[in-house]
Amino acid sequence: MDKQQQDKRVFRHLDKNGDGKLSPPELQICIGKIGQELSLEEAEMVAELMDSDGDGLLSFEDLVNVVEGANEEEKVNDLKMVFKMYEEIEGCGCITPKSLRRMLSRLGESRSVDECQLMISKFDLDGNGVLDFDEFHDMML
Repeated sequence: MDKQQQDKRVFRHLDKNGDGKLSPPELQICIGKIGQELSLEEAEMVAELMDSDGDGLLSFEDLVNVVEGANEEEKVNDLKMVFKMYEEIEGCGCITPKSLRRMLSRLGESRSVDECQLMISKFDLDGNGVLDFDEFHDMML
């Protein structure tokens, strides 16, 4: 079973009345199943924000878009945490050849500063000799 089939199966389970849409009460139950509380008024507001066709209900596509967007945000946050581990000085906003060498060494990868400079140069879009977060993000994709 591929991911889309799994997602559709979950959606059908959440769609209690089988109309192919999640109503605010169904959304409220769904959120409750994951241990969170959502009032009916809050569920209506969420549905209105996530709804793409203006009917106040969530289609399968609406739900997938929200989940994928949340997953992307989570990935970016995870990458930011990893980026901080590689920074030369915490908060400086860049990975230098020296800081890359240090982190690779901690991970059991022995590299020279020159080798690290070469690795950085492949993704250093602005040519300043270091990687900022956007360049690091592109490298990790």
